[in-house]
Amino acid sequence: MTADVRGPAWALEGLGVRSGRYPLAVEGPVMRAVDRLVPGVSTVTRYIRYHSLYAAIAAHAERNGWDVTGCRRAVRRSEVLLAALQHHTETDPAWLAHGVDRVRRFCTGELELARAADEEQLSQSYSPRRWGFWDQYGGPATVLGTVDVRDGVLRPGRHPCPPAVKELFAPLLSLAARDVVSFADLETAGQAALGVPCPAEREWLTDVLTATRGGGTHAQGDWEASDRTRRATLRILGRAIDLHGHEGNGYQETLRSAVAFGGEATTDPVLAAIPETAGWQGVLLRHYSVGAWRRLWAALVADVGFKDGEADRTAEELRDWLAQQAPDANVRRVLDDLPPLKNAAGQLLPVERQLLTQGDDAPMTNVLLLMVGALRSREGHLPGDVRAVFLGRQRRWAEFLDPTWVDGLIDDYADRPVRDLAARLVDDMLAQSRRVALAKLRTDPATGGLKIFSRLHLRNERYFKTGDEGDSDIGTRIPQLGSLAAQLGLFAVRDNCHTVTAEGRRILETNP
Repeated sequence: MTADVRGPAWALEGLGVRSGRYPLAVEGPVMRAVDRLVPGVSTVTRYIRYHSLYAAIAAHAERNGWDVTGCRRAVRRSEVLLAALQHHTETDPAWLAHGVDRVRRFCTGELELARAADEEQLSQSYSPRRWGFWDQYGGPATVLGTVDVRDGVLRPGRHPCPPAVKELFAPLLSLAARDVVSFADLETAGQAALGVPCPAEREWLTDVLTATRGGGTHAQGDWEASDRTRRATLRILGRAIDLHGHEGNGYQETLRSAVAFGGEATTDPVLAAIPETAGWQGVLLRHYSVGAWRRLWAALVADVGFKDGEADRTAEELRDWLAQQAPDANVRRVLDDLPPLKNAAGQLLPVERQLLTQGDDAPMTNVLLLMVGALRSREGHLPGDVRAVFLGRQRRWAEFLDPTWVDGLIDDYADRPVRDLAARLVDDMLAQSRRVALAKLRTDPATGGLKIFSRLHLRNERYFKTGDEGDSDIGTRIPQLGSLAAQLGLFAVRDNCHTVTAEGRRILETNP
């Protein structure tokens, strides 16, 4: 007798699949530390002008008693207008307003503002998100104190928008009430366009970002802890630029040169006096290990085929993929062949940089980076405060795939071939990705079934993928912080090198 089982009727058959973020969950220690060290800035907050826009909208909303619907409408329409200004007027091409590419199709004979900002058909509008780009700036704005959110309604924060900045956006907010805006009328709001200077805006947001008042005076009692921490990070970055900006690297690598390697973190009078310097040394060193795991995992997934293809892989085949790239030596020999991690004075040497320069992003380069991170995790290698941030533990013992975990593997495999260690790393990655995916398993309200967040899946003992993994480094927010400071005139670029302006040195106190 056979039985035909159907149902349940309230759920679709099968497991829903979605792409997951952070498939190995190795990013947490760096992300938590960055969140603490750079409050009020995110990796997607690019422009000072948007902070001013939202603060002006909050002031306008309070004056007019807008509810959530009114605030959201103003945000969406104002963002469209800001993008349309760049599309229609001659502005600096270095400035790229959020959403400008999607706004272009609404700029034919005139700006169809209502259609562009339509909240009913979000996928057809300038942004598929209900609150547009406020979703990117909202968290940082509330931390900075330029906007407060009360029951979903935008209101002025503890650092409200100054009258002169409100005037900057008055014409634009007036146009936001219209459904259609002619290009002639749009030009009347041109003073609000990206890249158009506004001294009042610069003075106000310089005070907010650097925790100063009255032209650059910092008094600790006037500011919250998050403001003081952000100022400390800005001072560290400014001092790093003074010391290494001439090398022509980006903000993040310039900061690394000053605090991660060498002795300036403890010998330079400015850096040594800032407690957050130790935190940044720990973060930037751990960042190498996190990036190595991400690139190694992305390379592994890239070697796996799709569900309907012929390149699905067994666990053994994936182990062989990495093991075959390993050198013909044991682990102890490879460790001995690494460049020295410290000089005679006990200062850290940039071994990680050297490995990346020599080996690019080859899988075994990333294995070597993980081994260096493991060696740096050992007691005594880093000062206690630096090591605490480097490990970033939420518990007292080793966590999956953290540097002390890798160090334990090094001890276990010291006298075995490197290919055995490589195979073990593949097993650990596969197991961790499964743990992470199962931890994220959720019920899908749309289908009544379960959905799993992963790009790599196991079927009949063979792995297949639904998409490739990203291999980019996670953000430290330092490039964004440097960019915001440059927009405020604290930093500048001269001969393709970053510099600190005279105003920046005075406000950030970067001179010894």
